[in-house]
Order: sequence, then C-alpha cells, then structure tokens
Amino acid sequence: MRRIVVLGSTGSIGTQTVDVVRQHPDELEIVGLAVNTRVADMLEQARAHNVHNLAVGDERLAADAVAADVREQAGSQGIWGFGMDAVVNLVRLPEVDVVVNALVGAAGLRASYETLAAGKVLALANKESLVVGGDLIMPLAAQVDAQRRQAGVAPKVGPAGALMPIDSEHGAIYQCLLGESEREVSRLWVTASGGPFRGRKRTDLEGITPAQALKHPTWNMGAKISIDSSTLMNKGLEVIEAHHLFNMPYDKISVVVQPQSAIHSMVEFTDGSVKAHLGTTDMRIPIQFALSYPARWAAPVEPLDFTKLGSLEFAPADTDTFRCLALARHAGTVGGTLPCVMNAANEVAVAAFLAEQGSYLGIAECVEAVMDAHEREGVQRVESLEQLQELDAWARETARKSVR
Repeated sequence: MRRIVVLGSTGSIGTQTVDVVRQHPDELEIVGLAVNTRVADMLEQARAHNVHNLAVGDERLAADAVAADVREQAGSQGIWGFGMDAVVNLVRLPEVDVVVNALVGAAGLRASYETLAAGKVLALANKESLVVGGDLIMPLAAQVDAQRRQAGVAPKVGPAGALMPIDSEHGAIYQCLLGESEREVSRLWVTASGGPFRGRKRTDLEGITPAQALKHPTWNMGAKISIDSSTLMNKGLEVIEAHHLFNMPYDKISVVVQPQSAIHSMVEFTDGSVKAHLGTTDMRIPIQFALSYPARWAAPVEPLDFTKLGSLEFAPADTDTFRCLALARHAGTVGGTLPCVMNAANEVAVAAFLAEQGSYLGIAECVEAVMDAHEREGVQRVESLEQLQELDAWARETARKSVR
C-alpha cells in the first residue's frame, strides 16, 4: 500500500489522481489533500476517501465559514490548516510515501522542495518546480535516490524513482529511457499537439478571446495550462523540464508538432533507432505509472486502438508565430534566474488575458519585456528558494506594468 498526499486535488490532474486511487484501492491510499480555494470539492473527496489531513493554500479562507467544515473533517485523527505552511506540513507527515504535486504555478516549487527534503517520493505535475527551481530540485532528488538505494526500497534495475514525472511528455521519455544509457541518446523529441491555433499566423491571432484559446483540440486541462498550450509556452516549459530531468543539453531537445497527440514523446539514439511512447490521450496513464513504478497495473482507461488511429502527422513548431516557445528556450539556455523571471511574467500575462485585461499576442510581448529587463540587470546563479521568491515578486510587479 502506497500512502499518498495530493496537492491540488480538485484540479484536472488532482481529480484524475483521485480516480486512479479509486481504481486501485488495494495499492493506493490517500492520506492528505490540499487545495488553494475549492474547499467544498476537497471536503467531498475527503469524505469519500476517509481523509483527515487537510490544507487550504488561501489563508484568507481561514476566516470563512468553511474553516469549521475543514476542522470537523480533520477531527482528532488528522491535521488541518490554511496557508502554504499548512500545505507543506502535509508532505512532512511520517506516514506519507508519495506526494503528487499538482499545484498550479510557482507556488508548487516550495512543496516540491520540502517533499524531497523530507525524503518522500515526488510525483511531479507542477512544471514550475523544475522550470524555476530545477537547479535546487534535481540535487535533492539525487540525494533521495541515494537514500532509497541504501535503504533497499529502490527498484533493482532502472532509476531509483525519487522524482517521477507526471507530464505525459516526460513520463513518455522516462519510460523510453528505461534500460538505456544516456550516453547513447542523441535527441529527445518532445511532441506538441500544436494547440487550437495550429497553422495560423500572427495576423490571425489578433483579437483572440480566452474562450477561443481554452478550446484545446485533444487534451482536457485547466485554464492556465490550456492557454500555455495555445501559445506553445507549455512546450517551452517542458523543454526546460526535460533538460533538468534527463540531464540533456538544449541542443539535443527538439519539439515536433504531432496533432493527434497519440505519440507522447520520443527518444532518438546514436544508432538511428527511435523509441516512441504511444497511448490514449488521458492523463490517468502517466499519473498511474508515476504511482506504480516500477510495476505496471491494469490500464485505468480504454487502451489505444491502433486500427482506429488513422494517420500520424508531424510538423515543425512555428516559433515565429508562437514566440513563447523561443523565449522559453532562450531562458533555459541562459539558465540561472532567467527561467524564474520568464515564468512569473507568463503567469501574470496569462492571468491578465483570462481576465480580459490583456491581449493574446500581448502575452509573449509581456514575457519578453520582463526577460529583457532582467538580462539588462544581470541574470543570477540560482542559490536559494528565498532568492527565487524575491525575483518572482519583482518579475510579477514588472509584468503587471507591461501587460498590453
């Protein structure tokens, strides 16, 4: 039995994680749940799965009537609280084996850091943890891997499993690399659907509304990640993630548009061979593998039927139209604190667009303006969470002035 905490339990990844647990009650048990604001939905999950350790990220809700409901569900058996400290307290519980971090945005970095610092397995769906703090997270993951090997709980072959990626792309690459030597990898191919505006040019994207940008052609995701997918920023973030996760230089990481989203990513080897990971476009597959590794459990969804798949298309990503991908790759290549600044600016610009306070094309313009300002002041080496938090705050304030 693997005992898990789900951070961001009411979002897209969180609810699908809960469904995977429901399908495998003999293998998985939820011992903690955390949300930002959707307390009623979390309490419904807690009652259904008999969970008593609860946290709400938005500390303003501590003064709301729902606080009594949270306290009642926790009872004498669990811990409960409001604010980021309460969320972090969940990952430190001694009974926890795995933490699923499905928090949205840079707020997830501290939770990832504290999970690994506590020696727990991190099942990571929060892209920003690696984009912003990969230089801090990966050394911690290596330490936990070493601890797992020393304790005899790591698989006898393959990675020790301290950090399991939940992204479909990185989960695919992870599986393609099992049993392989990284010295024999010549390229990682990160696939992209192309989003709802694939094939359009910049002039076609003037006046795009949030409703149009939220209509992803193949995946059902939350609002922020759906906008990032439409701008290809999501793919840029994934390139930076892949660099950290697989210790791969940026010139060996390529993005290819695969509109059917049937191929989740590929690994090319020095002898010309290519391994591709294919499957149904359902996030419960990579979620389950992150929780079951190194075992494989019964499929949580209907498997892919190759007789009905039809054709597979491939195309290069259009970085002239979708500037965010090029900006993210530049941020990753420069490294240091530039990805932190880029990510914060993007979060502000996306939020403004969703609130109809900024334009769609203005997202990339805002991000570029903030990145340029940071590079003029001088990119720093990543040294601490506190440093990143300060730069994150600076970037957000600068971005608010650049929204257009």
